[in-house]
Amino acid sequence: MNVAEFLNKNTEKFPSKPAIGFKKKEEWTEISWSQFRTIVFKTANALRNAGISSGDNVAIYSDNSAEWIILDLAILSVGAVTVPIYSTNNLEQAEYILNETACKMILVGNQEQYDAAFEILNKNKILQQIIVAKKAIWIKKESSQYLEDLIEDEDENFELVSKEDEDLATIIYTSGTTGVPKGVMLSHGNFHQSVDAHFSFFKFKNFENETSLAFLPLTHIFERSWTLLALSGGAKVYFLENTKLIAHALSEIKPTIMCAVPRFYQKIYASVNETANTSSSTKKNIFKWALKTGTEVAELKRLDKKIPLLLKFKNKIAGTLVFDKIKNKMGGKLWFMPCGGASVSAEVTQLFEAMGIHITVGYGLTETTATLTCFSTHHFEHGSAGIPIGDTEIKIGENDEILAKGRGIMKGYYKKPIETAEVFTEDGWFKTGDLGKFDAAGNLIITDRIKDLMKTSNGKYITPQPIENLLSNDNYINQVMVVAEGKPYVTALIIPNFEALQELISKMNIPFTNWSEMVNSDKIKQFYDEKIDEIQKKLSGFEKVKKFVLMSAEFEIGSGEITPTLKIKRNVVMKKYAEIIDKMYNS
Repeated sequence: MNVAEFLNKNTEKFPSKPAIGFKKKEEWTEISWSQFRTIVFKTANALRNAGISSGDNVAIYSDNSAEWIILDLAILSVGAVTVPIYSTNNLEQAEYILNETACKMILVGNQEQYDAAFEILNKNKILQQIIVAKKAIWIKKESSQYLEDLIEDEDENFELVSKEDEDLATIIYTSGTTGVPKGVMLSHGNFHQSVDAHFSFFKFKNFENETSLAFLPLTHIFERSWTLLALSGGAKVYFLENTKLIAHALSEIKPTIMCAVPRFYQKIYASVNETANTSSSTKKNIFKWALKTGTEVAELKRLDKKIPLLLKFKNKIAGTLVFDKIKNKMGGKLWFMPCGGASVSAEVTQLFEAMGIHITVGYGLTETTATLTCFSTHHFEHGSAGIPIGDTEIKIGENDEILAKGRGIMKGYYKKPIETAEVFTEDGWFKTGDLGKFDAAGNLIITDRIKDLMKTSNGKYITPQPIENLLSNDNYINQVMVVAEGKPYVTALIIPNFEALQELISKMNIPFTNWSEMVNSDKIKQFYDEKIDEIQKKLSGFEKVKKFVLMSAEFEIGSGEITPTLKIKRNVVMKKYAEIIDKMYNS
């Protein structure tokens, strides 16, 4: 069955219910399931009339938008294959993907993307047409057309092209922390498995009443699979185009469910703790009491036990005094939030559970259609990655590598049979490249990436993620990259939380000049020295960061230093800042 079949199912069930929401002239607008299907089907007819047929590859090179999901579903409807390109990819990266996949058509979202696509079109003999999402973009008329004009006179009736489980649905290029990007081939069956597994695992009630906010890039498998799941279940999904406006969007939309990466939760955790620690003794005691109360309730819920009436009453007061204020900054209605992309510490998930927001920590890869394992709503274990869902099988292979089987595993890497063979064992297990183990209750514990595991010159093994999480859980630290491979001791590149640091500088009466000077100030260095020593108290001696450098600017997606899901590309950063790193060992 075609992945886009939910358009027919939900239009029949909820014809006038809102399906998606988006900003139009600075106001949030919604369209119903009937309207949504009509636009998708008109787009599908336009694609077919433009020469796109079953099996063809069509690219989307855009930030999140209603147009993104409309074209994605239209591509799937005609039986073609969606090839997402990260909106932050430059011309060379986009060209590599378009050349390898031989896309005939591409949707672009902004002027920079259009200009890059137009240049590629004039060099590439396969790309034939550029579709432009917004009329605010200036276009050259040759082989270019606005989406609105493309579909204007098209028929709204369309019969979905029938698809088997094995038929290709999308080719997603891994942003990759190392090496050349590879096109992960995911089928219609992979997506069906993902949707079915989640609904079977969580047993949601009245899911059609939920509201989700898509703010992670739809190009990434995490947001893409979650958004398709939400729409499949009849939930309303809003699309945020400018991620810098996430705080405003949360208060305006008031989502009930939403996926996010660990950094999102860490920032809130750090901010809450910093506010509590710098408050008056009375407020600090109220926060401690509220946290203790909320944690007691969360623990009983986790164990699926009855909550005493008095504790319920105390928790209501805790909500009024503390937690509701924090939750209201996130819209006030969030209760279920999948978390993936990297590890997140138990302290973070425990705080959110105490507030009444369930973070369902999961583990998966692009190659596994996202989720392999995750927290249930009960009997999960903080600090773990949960248990397998659906028909997923997990075992620990050689050198503690996590191996997986199931209907969610990719077909392979596009046009890369050698690389595909390398990630599968002889008996068909997918090699994740991650280290892990099971606890006594069957929860998967992720240790680290095999490629990230470091060995010091003294023979000690360092797993960087737990150390980096420990440090970045602090409000004054935004990003961290640990260095240790082949070195005598552990060092780190640390990017401060510049907003928090600005306030600190003001309190310390240090005249602000620029960040390059500030991070080299003796007073600021001493502040971070003391803070890092305190944070690392419980680490073994060989794990502790002995030296660090405060960076004057954040690692950026555009410069290739981090992935779109905010994971640091270690090889890129190591090469770019080699001189700075060397100084920590030679001074």
